[in-house]
Amino acid sequence: MSDDEPTTDAGPTSTAGGPAASGSGPGRILVAVYALLALAATGRSVMQIALSFDRAPLAYILSAVAAVIYVVATVALVRGDRTSVRVATVAITIELVGVVTVGVASYVDTAAFPDKTVWSHFGSGYGYVPLVLPVLGLLWLRRVRAERAREDLSA
Repeated sequence: MSDDEPTTDAGPTSTAGGPAASGSGPGRILVAVYALLALAATGRSVMQIALSFDRAPLAYILSAVAAVIYVVATVALVRGDRTSVRVATVAITIELVGVVTVGVASYVDTAAFPDKTVWSHFGSGYGYVPLVLPVLGLLWLRRVRAERAREDLSA
């Protein structure tokens, strides 16, 4: 292997040897889970809003907001440029705050959250993936940013 070929260690590197990409390596799994959650949350929120909005409007609107956040995070992770990494970081931070806030609220005010939504009960209806995913996402993005900073210093 020559020095100009990109290495494939555990770090986030692009296949072209350029800046680390948020959607490369383990980031691909993260992107896939975000995409799947975006589809699931969008489908569930659309159905709940269309069929029974009057039952729990706040819960269903928050579920739709969660779906939008998952879509934004997915696209930003796939793009992976510096601006997109910033957008993903903001979206995933909002996601983490949202799932914790709605998780607590769904236990405190059960009448406002009569049905499961993506963030209610800390994402229990989704195997708690909505609670764990933003933590993993933020850790991954921190690693991507650190790798890029190292590359910038060595350039």
